[in-house]
Amino acid sequence: MLALSRKKNEAIVINNNIEITILDIKGDQVKIGISAPKEVPVYRKEIYLQIQEANKAAADAEGLDALKELLK
Repeated sequence: MLALSRKKNEAIVINNNIEITILDIKGDQVKIGISAPKEVPVYRKEIYLQIQEANKAAADAEGLDALKELLK
């Protein structure tokens, strides 16, 4: 993992097309802004993990249904 120090209004650039800017710092909370192309999905990690779990559950359910059909 790369760890960088940034101050308010400073930014980092990823892959020439994603910019992350520090918007505000209050106590232990940092507000960031992310500029990225529309085709690049950006999620909070907890939401990303929920999406992954939902996708896994859906794939498992679809696979089970297909297996049931094959065994008929």
